[in-house]
Amino acid sequence: MRHLRDRKDVQISAERLAKHSKGEGLDLKPRTSRIKSKAQRQKLQTKEEAIKKTVKAAARAEVLLTEEYGCLEAEPGEVTTRFRQTQIAENVDITSATKHFTLKLDFGPYYVKYTRNGRNLILGGRKGHVAALDWVTKKLACEMNVMESVHDVSWLHVETMFAVAQKQWVYIYDNQGIELHCLKQMNNINKLEFLPYHFLLASGSREGYLSWLDVSIGKFVGSCNARLGNIQTMTQNPSNAVLCVGSTKGVVSMWSPNSREPLAKMLCHFHAINALAVHPYGTYMATSCPANFVKVWDIRQLAGPVHKYKTRSPVQHLSYSQCGQLAMAMGNVVEVYRPSTDGMKPYLRHKADWTVSSMQFCPFEDVLGIGTARGVSSLLVPGSGEANFDALEANPFQTKAQRREAEVKALLDKIQPELITLDPVSIVEVDVPSLKDKIEAKKKVLYLKPKDVDFKPRRTKAKGKGGTAKVIKTKKILKDLSRREHIATVREADVRPEMENKKEPKKDYGVLNRFVSKSR
Repeated sequence: MRHLRDRKDVQISAERLAKHSKGEGLDLKPRTSRIKSKAQRQKLQTKEEAIKKTVKAAARAEVLLTEEYGCLEAEPGEVTTRFRQTQIAENVDITSATKHFTLKLDFGPYYVKYTRNGRNLILGGRKGHVAALDWVTKKLACEMNVMESVHDVSWLHVETMFAVAQKQWVYIYDNQGIELHCLKQMNNINKLEFLPYHFLLASGSREGYLSWLDVSIGKFVGSCNARLGNIQTMTQNPSNAVLCVGSTKGVVSMWSPNSREPLAKMLCHFHAINALAVHPYGTYMATSCPANFVKVWDIRQLAGPVHKYKTRSPVQHLSYSQCGQLAMAMGNVVEVYRPSTDGMKPYLRHKADWTVSSMQFCPFEDVLGIGTARGVSSLLVPGSGEANFDALEANPFQTKAQRREAEVKALLDKIQPELITLDPVSIVEVDVPSLKDKIEAKKKVLYLKPKDVDFKPRRTKAKGKGGTAKVIKTKKILKDLSRREHIATVREADVRPEMENKKEPKKDYGVLNRFVSKSR
C-alpha cells in the first residue's frame, strides 16, 4: 500500500497539467473574494478541489496511452508536400501499406462515407452504383445498381443499414442490399447527414427543404423550408448536432428541428459557399468560395475569421480530420494542411487522375478517402487519425455481440431532438427560468388572502346525524323506492296493450271525413 501511495504522488510535469487544464479557478480567499457567504465559499472550494483532482488524474492517465501521433518530417532543404503516395507506401509497414489503394469504377462521380468506427465504407456512384464493404479486409458486403441517379449516401447508427438519396426519394438498405424502407416524404434530396446521438437522419433537398427523421421510431420530428434554394453544401456540427447550411449569398445558417428560423447566421463570403466543414470537436469551421478564398472560423464565438488563405483555384470540397488537419480539393488536386503555432501549413499534396467529387477522413486511421469521377482512392496521411480510441464510444474491432449491446445502450442514452441548441452544455444544466417560476408561484400560494380565493366553507357534521345505522336505513329506503318504480313500470307495460285494443274503431263518413274533428 505504501508503494502504491508513493506511485500516486509522483510529480506530474507542468506541460501535461496545462494540456488538461480547465482554466483559472475562482478567487475564494476571504479577504479578496466577492463571495461573502462562508457556506457558499466552502461549496465552491470543494468543487475546485474536485476539478483539480480530475485534471491530475487525466494527466496521469496519459501513461496508459501508448500510441503516439506520427507525422512526416522532411530533411533540411525539403518539404513534405513533395512526397508522393507511392513513396509513403514504400516506407511504412505492411499493414499501413495495404490501406493505400485505388478502385477504378465506371459509374462515377462517386460519394464516399465511413462509419463512426472507421471500419466500413460505402460508395455511391451518380449513375446508380452502390456498394458497402469492409475496406480494411477488402470484404464486400453488398453491391447493386439502383437504376437511378444517386446524389448522396450515409450510414445509420450501425454498419448494417445505410441510406441512399436517389433520384426522387430516399431509400434505406441493409448490408445485404435488401430495401427496407422508402421515405417518400424526403424527395429530391441532395445531402444526407446522420446525427448518431439523436438517431436523426437529416436531409437537404433541391427545393430548399430541411427534414429530420427519427430512425428509431420512424417518425419525422421536423421539416421546414429554409428558403435557400437548391441546397448544395450541408454538414453537421458534431458537438451540438446543429446543421450548417451554405447558401449562394455567402451566408452559413445553423438549423435545428425545433425552429423554423435559423438559430444563427454568419456572413462568411461575398460569393456563394462552395464547401463547408466543421472540426470534430466543434471548435472551428472552414468555408470556401469561388474567389479562391478559404476561411477558418471559431464557430463557438461566431466572430471574424481566425485564418484566411488564398488558393490557386477554387476549393470544391473540405474535410477535417480528428487531429485537426484540413483537406482541400481543387479540381483533381488534393492538399492537406496541418495545424501549427503559426496557423495552417501545407502538409501533403496529391494529384488524382480525375476530378474529386467527395472527400472524408477515416476515423482512427491515417487515411483520407476521396471519390473521383472514375473511382475511389484511399490516401495515406500520417498523423490524421486519433491514435487512442474509446471502445465504449466507437470500437473499430467490435464483434456482433458488442455491436448489439452498443446499439441497445445508444437507444437508452438517446438525446431528444428538443435539446438540440447552439450551446451543447445546456443539456446538463438546470432549467433556471422555470425553477424561478416555480418558486414565485409557491410564494404566491403561501401569501394568498382569503378574499382572493373563491372557495366554499366546509360543512361541519352535526353530532348524532351520521353513523352506520343511518347509512343502512337510507340504503333500505332507496331499495324499496326502486322496487316500487320497477313494479309500476311493469304494470303500465301490461295495461297499455289492453287500452289500445279497447279504442273504438273510427267511423267512416264518406265524403264528409274531412269535416270530422281530429280528436275523435
